[in-house]
Amino acid sequence: IRDEPAEKVKLELALVENIQREDLNPLDRAGAFKKLNEDFSVTHKEIGDKIGKSREYVANSIRLLSLPIEVQHALREGSISEGHTRPLLMLARNLEEQKVLFGDIISRNLTVRDAEKISRGIVAHRSSRMYIDPEIKTLEDKLREALGSRVSIEKKGSGGKIFIEFFSNEEFNGILAKFTSGDTNRRVEPSSEAKASPDELEEFTI
Repeated sequence: IRDEPAEKVKLELALVENIQREDLNPLDRAGAFKKLNEDFSVTHKEIGDKIGKSREYVANSIRLLSLPIEVQHALREGSISEGHTRPLLMLARNLEEQKVLFGDIISRNLTVRDAEKISRGIVAHRSSRMYIDPEIKTLEDKLREALGSRVSIEKKGSGGKIFIEFFSNEEFNGILAKFTSGDTNRRVEPSSEAKASPDELEEFTI
């Protein structure tokens, strides 16, 4: 015998049944999880137990509701997959980088694996640079816009390195053409080391 009003119990059961539908949109599922948690005081673990999922699965689903509206819209419309939201959520503390990565996923048709590599790289790069020189950040943004690819600069003393990311030979040659005054007839294949795995993020340094 439960102490809760019968109507509340019915609503809770209806929500659980709705969540278990295979065709349920990830955002609708996240909304149902949140409602169970906030309106019915059901913990994430209890929700997971009811539907045969882990507590982490429930918590991560609810996090989808914290994504920017345009990202949620793309997810609802199927322009990105739920897997793409994981690397975007990793950048929740850097909304500018999150927005850029989202744009890259859409415009460059990045796979989930590609997006995750970029996101992890951004997090690692950010942690290695406690202070980011505004001038360096501005230069990175200008190069990214000019080349149509993500760029990072590591400056050491009077020297340093510029890293440019690409995901295919076509993208590589497009970047190269911009360095050779638009000479699109010149084609260069990345080194065998860079092409070791076509699914891996490829990068060259200048």
